[in-house]
Amino acid sequence: MKTIPLILMGCGGVGSHLLQHIVSCRSLHSLQGLLLRVVGVGDSKSLMVVDDLLNKGLDDNFLLELCRLKHAGESISKLADRHCHVFAHPESQGKIVEIASQLGKKSGLAFVDCTASSGTVSVLKQVVDMGCCVVMANKKPLTSTMLNNNPYMEQEDYENLMKYPRRIRHESTVGAGLPVIASLNRIISSGDPVHRIVGSLSGTLGYVMSEVEDGKPLSQVVRAAKSLGYTEPDPRDDLGGMDVARKVCFSSGKFTFAVVPALSKTHKSVSYFSKILVLCLANGASALILARILGRRINMDSIQVESLYPKEMGPDVMTVDDFLGRGLLLLDNDIQERVEKAASNGNVLRYVCVIEGPRCKVGVQELPKNSALGRLRGSDNVLEVYTRCYSDQPLVIQGAGAGNDTTAAGVLADIVDIQDLFP
Repeated sequence: MKTIPLILMGCGGVGSHLLQHIVSCRSLHSLQGLLLRVVGVGDSKSLMVVDDLLNKGLDDNFLLELCRLKHAGESISKLADRHCHVFAHPESQGKIVEIASQLGKKSGLAFVDCTASSGTVSVLKQVVDMGCCVVMANKKPLTSTMLNNNPYMEQEDYENLMKYPRRIRHESTVGAGLPVIASLNRIISSGDPVHRIVGSLSGTLGYVMSEVEDGKPLSQVVRAAKSLGYTEPDPRDDLGGMDVARKVCFSSGKFTFAVVPALSKTHKSVSYFSKILVLCLANGASALILARILGRRINMDSIQVESLYPKEMGPDVMTVDDFLGRGLLLLDNDIQERVEKAASNGNVLRYVCVIEGPRCKVGVQELPKNSALGRLRGSDNVLEVYTRCYSDQPLVIQGAGAGNDTTAAGVLADIVDIQDLFP
């Protein structure tokens, strides 16, 4: 029986669903000769770790009770007992590094980041350096600053984190559980040059734009999306376009396409990507992540983003509750007028991200209602990849692109995928 010890950081919507998936798949994984042993679980306040890292894991009943506790808005520290050690934040980050140092030399460790924080970057880098594996649903560590093509400067966060790509999985950072990154990596590995990528990769914004198209107020739609688990904890991360920009270059709705001049510069590992890269993604985070996979040295400050809310409603001005309660109501009329204007032209609104060379522009555009992106409904994502082999008929990846359950399933698949790296 192959065993993967793992620590989960982030027990919110995705993290809790992941724990439930792990428990429900025990029999299946056993038949496959695999055991996922949860040795630690952490939230924003504390980290809970078993007292015997080499031999024990948190009990399944304990994990399910933890999920119920988090659903009620409580801290996991309330479940502390004599079989666990509890470490308060920020001491918890140092403890994770200590555990990685211990297990990395023996059984190995999978560190699973289901937070929505950029504060895990340092821990992720250290864990990977110690020979452990990292699985992420968290986009932010993958969208940190890159150097501007200066090989003599000290490497920064992103490049340090990605030094050992075989030990890192992050499929769920783009398209929830869809096999977007795996498919793109297969194309890259085959040497098939990518000419163009067109897609709608924000299930959240896809849902929002198609619902307001049906005449529902934006405020009602966003609150519904949050209750369904489609949005980030703060929905402004989606509506502001930053989540889209992280994925491919940042945006906030759906995507369309554009023809762009050939790329003149390429990353050393993907020098054969010399033609057009068009990424029309609804979520900006997805855009940036995919662009970097293709070798583009793009940073967030290169991206022009049209937000769906004004600066006066930003996180430094309004709390999440204020934004959901009164801020959104002030946006209803404007978005409805834009929807009606598009409809009068036989079009629909979609949130589009376009990457042109090292730059990316994101915003709402009118698209023909009968186009592939115009026909998208709900939280579905679609990605079209045009390459030498897929020139006339692109490789199309489509399906549910939002939701905690779908995202958690993608994370679990990534964990299972790294089992060959464990003794």
